[in-house]
Amino acid sequence: MTDQIVNEGAGISGADTARRISLNWQTMKERVALSPGAWSALPVTLLLIGGFFGPLLLVLVYSFMPRGTFSPLGQPTLENYRDIVDQNFYISFSWSIVLAVVSTVLLLAICYPLAVTLKRLAGHKADLLTILIAAPLFVAENVRLQGWSLFFDKDGFLDGSLNAMFGAGSGSLVNNVPIVIFGLVYVYLPFMLFPMLLGLSNIPDDAREAANDLGASRWRIFRDIELPLAAPGILIGTLLCFVLALGASSEAKFLGKGTVVPIAQEIDSAFTFGQNWPRGSALSVLVIGIAAVAVTIVMRRIDLDSMFGRR
Repeated sequence: MTDQIVNEGAGISGADTARRISLNWQTMKERVALSPGAWSALPVTLLLIGGFFGPLLLVLVYSFMPRGTFSPLGQPTLENYRDIVDQNFYISFSWSIVLAVVSTVLLLAICYPLAVTLKRLAGHKADLLTILIAAPLFVAENVRLQGWSLFFDKDGFLDGSLNAMFGAGSGSLVNNVPIVIFGLVYVYLPFMLFPMLLGLSNIPDDAREAANDLGASRWRIFRDIELPLAAPGILIGTLLCFVLALGASSEAKFLGKGTVVPIAQEIDSAFTFGQNWPRGSALSVLVIGIAAVAVTIVMRRIDLDSMFGRR
């Protein structure tokens, strides 16, 4: 009798255990199950992961290969990173960072009032101004910069026109740092302006009117209402322009004409003329690291859910 009770209790305990395992397995399957949309996006997601992280991983591996080799299977070494310090590549890094910071600050100062004006305009005027700003994007960057070089260079359009009209020209305005900054501001202005417009669209007109009725000054409205609400768009535009300007080289090549050598030009030379892939990869890894730090700092301050109305 006792043995029968024990066996029945063991049977009940075993059934409960099996039932719990089945429930746990079913719950785990539900947690890892993907929705139909996720399954549809999976091929593209894998393609993007392979297309983005694959090349970055290859560049990272090459940065530790011996100088002058073309195989990623060599003996790892740190000589490429030591060469960056020994051969004064920090000068090119410094120029790239300074140019990126200065051009980004100028873009902030130029684009904010322009974005406010565009937001206040309505109808055909706003559309026409937007088209004029975006139209240069349909022309290759090198072609546009070469055009500015012909405009500002000695005996170019500006110098020749002033000589013809007044007998004294401007001379050559290229081959200097300010003209390189001008090129960066000109090329990347749309990349600052349009995210800023997106941020300004988060500011309701009622908030400005209410603050104005309560006696707030224009500066107080800007500081306490406009700037916090438009901050996500401003930060995205700032980050985008800084990263793009950090990797820019055409402006220094066409307008600076060798006055400054940005790090992107050094990377291009290492991969092409120098045929030193490990050195070019090491320089690229450091540039990616600087950009990643900037992205991390900015993204921590952006609430994308709030920005896109998901919260």
